[in-house]
Amino acid sequence: MDLAQARAALKSASRVAVLTGAGVSAESGIPTFRDAQTGHWARFRPEDLASPGAYSRDPDMVWEWYAGRYRDVLAARPNGAHLLLARLEREKGAGFFLATQNVDGLHGRAGSGAGGGRMVELHGTLLSARDEVTGEVFPLPAPDVLVTPPVSPSGNRMRPNVVWFGEYLPQDALDAATRAFQAAEAALIVGTSGAVYPAAGLAGETLFAGGTVIEVNPDDTELSRHMTYCVRDVASRGLAALMEDGAMLGA
Repeated sequence: MDLAQARAALKSASRVAVLTGAGVSAESGIPTFRDAQTGHWARFRPEDLASPGAYSRDPDMVWEWYAGRYRDVLAARPNGAHLLLARLEREKGAGFFLATQNVDGLHGRAGSGAGGGRMVELHGTLLSARDEVTGEVFPLPAPDVLVTPPVSPSGNRMRPNVVWFGEYLPQDALDAATRAFQAAEAALIVGTSGAVYPAAGLAGETLFAGGTVIEVNPDDTELSRHMTYCVRDVASRGLAALMEDGAMLGA
């Protein structure tokens, strides 16, 4: 990989689309979904905790699981990768778009999406819940006052505002991400295995349109062989190298 060429492609692009996955939040101490299944939760299959069927059978248990994850993500802090992507958004302005597969809300807390319409959370977020009757979304109260299952202002029970096994991604979010990647001159694929579709297909939208796609990941992924450039490092250092941020690199 020619890092100088990758840097130049990112710097010159006026339209940049970014896809992030669990690797971006790993440096903030956020475990992956399966890594979070420790202790009491280790005996459950993922489908026992994150599916419409599981919620229908035992909403109290499902909410206990999600309330614990909610506490954990609020205790975490955005890391260098989140901050650099927020800075990249400020630099690119209206030409920037971020699609994340993460549900921890750390991109938003780092400042991403502040411009409105520039960020979508493809898999939802742990920070809010959805009215089961009206579909309205409301932020969750602080963990120390959260009562589960929570109830909406209309008095209806609410479910976690995340995409479960067997459910489709929100179509409006996926459509917005697809348009952004189709229009991008440069795309970044950061900290994701490239194994979960349809999000993993976004890189192909940019490649098909003739754009440059740069992967940032310490390991080879299912997408690596298709990438224009690959930066083999964790998210914060890889992005710092691409953005020539000496402070983040410890220079």
